Amino acid sequence: MKFGVFYEHQLPRPWTEHSEYELMQNSLAQVELADKLGYDYAWQVEHHFLEEYSHASAPEVFLAAASQRTKNIRLGHGIIQLTTNQPHRVAERVSTLDLISNGRVEMGLGEGAGPAELHPFNVRVRDKRERWEEAVRAIIPMFTRTDWEFHGQYHDFGPRNVIPKPLQKPHPPLWVACSNIQTIAEAGAWGMGALGFSFVSPDAAQAWVHRYYNTLLNHPNRLADYPVNPNIAIVNGFMCAETDELAVEKASGWTFFIFALSHYGRNGISAPGAGDLWQEFQAWRETDKARAALTNGLIGSPETIRKRLRQFQAAHVDQVILLNQAGKTSHADICDSLKLFAEEVMPEFHADEEAHGIWKQAVLNRAIVLPELDTTPYDLYSHQNEDIVRESPAQLKARMAAKEAARQQTGG
Repeated sequence: MKFGVFYEHQLPRPWTEHSEYELMQNSLAQVELADKLGYDYAWQVEHHFLEEYSHASAPEVFLAAASQRTKNIRLGHGIIQLTTNQPHRVAERVSTLDLISNGRVEMGLGEGAGPAELHPFNVRVRDKRERWEEAVRAIIPMFTRTDWEFHGQYHDFGPRNVIPKPLQKPHPPLWVACSNIQTIAEAGAWGMGALGFSFVSPDAAQAWVHRYYNTLLNHPNRLADYPVNPNIAIVNGFMCAETDELAVEKASGWTFFIFALSHYGRNGISAPGAGDLWQEFQAWRETDKARAALTNGLIGSPETIRKRLRQFQAAHVDQVILLNQAGKTSHADICDSLKLFAEEVMPEFHADEEAHGIWKQAVLNRAIVLPELDTTPYDLYSHQNEDIVRESPAQLKARMAAKEAARQQTGG
């Protein structure tokens, strides 16, 4: 199993003149530390206008800075919003970052959230999936073609050679943001790595893994000509300390993360520049729901976290992404947590990576056939609108076939 660190760049109020400066500098120092400690990935989101929840509107800049302070850690866009970025600029920025990082970029792709983020870019929420799919088709050939042109519903351009080209050939590995079982299945069909942002339990993760690989193998629906990236990563709240009690005490930022995520999902933006999410959070943090959140993540002593990770390992999750920078969790506590985990827990899971690779290859070669597990018992939180999406393999296959027929009919 591999491990990543995850950055939303949360910044609860009140703010000082230098709050955002300190946030960015501390985050860069943490990524540099993670690289030295042997962590595998550093993931940076892209969000716009979501005050306090995420001050991460320019991930390509942050990752470029991180690339010059690190040597080995993979640098992940988790994700680039294809709905709010022009295709040529996406390809140009990803290729440039890949060159200056010596080929360490992971290219996560997503749609963006709701009206709060999309409307200022003149993008309708109802169009975001179609825009995303079309953008993937428009962008991928830019990494290899020297005279690529595209004519679609949302993007229409004549032949150009998009430069520079990336160091990794044909381009960095592709991932897609997955916030429910439907998009996990579609990630498999698309042949992209699945970035699971639903903070699922280990038993739910096993259902996700089986659905992903079965769809990847049996119902492929590639959006363009690109190498398959068969990987599943799961994001979890994280705090590692000497005792469970100390870890829970230091992980209160995780409850703010959940509150803020839910707040923007329900309410959008009501008072730009004048709200106070941290103040609104104070009453909620004493609820049973807030306290329960502290028992659901990877929060505890090394032994407690080790036991929970064994469950994810048994489900054959490829990567666990650790969300440590949340709420008002201090820089010192984040660094101490990263160090303790790297010393006490991470080595044994890294040591099992070879065995996991053998299992995965057997699945991809169909030497191991995974049973289709029932996903309906798991109420999965949706990043966008708190939906519960349940779709059988037959329904998924029929919907994808209809979509592909429509695409061919229209020449898309």
